[in-house]
Amino acid sequence: MKLNAKVPFTRLLLMLLLAGLSMFTVSALSSAATPQIGDSYGGGVVLYVDGTGQHGLIAAKADVTVNISGKEKAFFTWYSAKVAANTFVEGYSDWFLPNKEQLHQIYSHRFALVGIESTYYWSSSESDATKAWAQDFTTGTQLDGNKTNTGRVRPVRFF
Repeated sequence: MKLNAKVPFTRLLLMLLLAGLSMFTVSALSSAATPQIGDSYGGGVVLYVDGTGQHGLIAAKADVTVNISGKEKAFFTWYSAKVAANTFVEGYSDWFLPNKEQLHQIYSHRFALVGIESTYYWSSSESDATKAWAQDFTTGTQLDGNKTNTGRVRPVRFF
């Protein structure tokens, strides 16, 4: 009886080759799906992606507006801005008012976003009991303003 070792070895080699190709294809697909700054993703526009490519920050595609007595309202006090940011947008309910640093990310990538106005936007960061941080989207300056002043709201969420 003659033993032919070439056939099992060839099959084993072919199986390893196919398994290797399938792993390459899966990793190539997953790296191609990594969101980039400016991409439409997760109900908004990507502003920041961490080193893993799996987590980051998304800004809503539009400022928050509310309709009150048939009039559209787009400016909010800081107190109402915190409430307005917790809205349901694009099927997601985990939006929030960005902190000072996150708001600066929005300013830094404002050209990737539609509808950014040259005015003040609120952050969730307080400077004291009566003031909170806002960003002037005309100059890029961050300043602490009275919480009763009005500004616009662009909510963010994590992915």
